[in-house]
Amino acid sequence: MEFKVEIGGERLDKVLAENTALSRSLANEQIKAGLVLVNGQAKKPRYAVAEGDIISYQLPEPEELDIQPENLPLDLVYQDQDVAVVNKPQGMVVHPSPGHPNGTLVNGLLYHVQDLSGINGVMRPGIVHRIDKDTSGLLMVAKNDQAHEKLAQELKEKKSLRKYLALVHGNLPSDKGVIEAPIGRSEKDRKKQAVQASGKPALTRFTVLERFGNYSLVELQLETGRTHQIRVHMAYIGHPVAGDPLYGPKKTLSGHGQFLHAAQLGFTHPRTGETMVFSAPLPDIFEKNLEQLRKDY
Repeated sequence: MEFKVEIGGERLDKVLAENTALSRSLANEQIKAGLVLVNGQAKKPRYAVAEGDIISYQLPEPEELDIQPENLPLDLVYQDQDVAVVNKPQGMVVHPSPGHPNGTLVNGLLYHVQDLSGINGVMRPGIVHRIDKDTSGLLMVAKNDQAHEKLAQELKEKKSLRKYLALVHGNLPSDKGVIEAPIGRSEKDRKKQAVQASGKPALTRFTVLERFGNYSLVELQLETGRTHQIRVHMAYIGHPVAGDPLYGPKKTLSGHGQFLHAAQLGFTHPRTGETMVFSAPLPDIFEKNLEQLRKDY
């Protein structure tokens, strides 16, 4: 597989990750292994690409999975030979990691779906994008590498539809708005992300759906997919997501984490080219708090 560099000056590993389904670390490994060529020649990860460079690469061979399938209750909204859509519950981690070796969405997918793409390695089979442990809602899952490539590319080109619902603190001054502020890892707290000049571009659109005095129900649409993007952006403008343990106040609505739900997901089917749009209802705890706010306000 290959692609042509449109804008020069960036590191090879970064450009490879941005133009393929490979993660930055996996792109780095592939370059070091000599599996990536620039104009037919091997280069180092830090090589600065030039406009017009032809980069050829190979997708890594799928590794044998060493994580166990688990019969976890999964809400599979849709499934065919190429893609699955799952409604992840709040409290479930997407893939295994230190501290979360099992009970993850991936463990459940290996049991219920089985055929999953191997592009992101043994710990993240089929995972095209992620949402936080305590964020509920829709995720697309790739069942083969070809589907993964196309879905990931559509995400990077900002063509996928991702709409969230959130209960946030305060009464926003505008009914609609755009938050455009770069996000990177916080220099003060490595567990958090923050708006900072050295961060990556991030853009979130919001629309206020209902107001409850001290709280607002907001629809948010992601144009980019930075870690904790909605949570960071809403806190940045002074309206953090209710229940957010990292970016919000401690005294908030009763629940188990942030009131943030990936309510709508849309993408182009990787085989048929059909536009696919899916919706997921709010979790019970979210709906109950919303009903109570409507009664109280």
